[in-house]
Amino acid sequence: MIRVGVNGYGTIGKRVADAVAAQADMELVGVTKTTPNYGAEAAIRRGYDLYVAIDDRADQFEAAGLKVTGTLSDLLDAVDVVVDCCPSGIGERNRSIYEAHGVPAIYQGGEDAGIADASFNARGSYEVARGADSLRVVSCNTTGLSRLLAPLDEAYGIEKARVTLVRRGGDPSETDRGPINDVVPDPRTVPSHHGPDVNTVLSDVDVDTAALRAPVTAMHTHSVNVTLDGDPSAAAVGALLADESRLFLIPEGAGIDGAGALKDYAADVGRPRGDLWENCVWEESISVEGRDLYLFQNVHQEADVVPENVDAIRALMTDTPREESVARTDESLGVGLDSLLSDGNSARSPLAADD
Repeated sequence: MIRVGVNGYGTIGKRVADAVAAQADMELVGVTKTTPNYGAEAAIRRGYDLYVAIDDRADQFEAAGLKVTGTLSDLLDAVDVVVDCCPSGIGERNRSIYEAHGVPAIYQGGEDAGIADASFNARGSYEVARGADSLRVVSCNTTGLSRLLAPLDEAYGIEKARVTLVRRGGDPSETDRGPINDVVPDPRTVPSHHGPDVNTVLSDVDVDTAALRAPVTAMHTHSVNVTLDGDPSAAAVGALLADESRLFLIPEGAGIDGAGALKDYAADVGRPRGDLWENCVWEESISVEGRDLYLFQNVHQEADVVPENVDAIRALMTDTPREESVARTDESLGVGLDSLLSDGNSARSPLAADD
């Protein structure tokens, strides 16, 4: 049993905590918060032991009526591995604390790649964890691109990938990022940082990216053009992608025309928080002209890295093979979304999470 602590119970941390708690081979020892807000209350209501991230704030939690089990140092003394889900930049500050306690750490994609021994994506770089003491799970956009490009590169070879990302302005709870009425290049330089980040897990793929930020909160949208070494049909590419458990091919007949409908669909099929752990690829957008492949996909920035964090824990702490870890993670969470409206009444059976 792997004893896991989650430092930071926010947008990603609360989802990672739930995912860890669902694993038969993991124990969620506890989570941390810096302030006694609604997130701290939510953690206690879910039955998670709550630890104070900043030692001298323990009295604030007690005054608010929230029972704490200890401090971050106490949590680190009780775990085998810590998943750092703090805001970007805080992980770098925490690194020396984890090292002082001799605890392996998993960081998120908001940190610089140099924070960890290797950057991690279950589909693209699972084996890099062997012998590592720390990992960085790449960002939501990089996770989405790696899941898509890895099977394409394996099946056909990639000469060049070009991606334009339309990024959400902020998460639904990030009211400090708006309101705005604009669409801006972000960054204004081309290419953006996303391509180099993909290369931290898929080093041989030639990929250029450009990014825009839009005043929305639901999901990111990627416009993808890949020049392949081979020249498959659109149907062949669709069949290849449909076989990937963390890719959801949206059937034309589903009437899902954007991120809002996707989130509505996720909620209707019973996903916690309306989460979409899979890349969502519009099946009708998949087209091939010569060796050029085109498609649109959406990435749920709050959720797609969650199964990757679970796999990163196994990769870092055990000798579990990639295929086994991914299958266990997918089964426990219910990853593998597929519509009954897909051709053939579903290419694979929809998965329900274990009770």
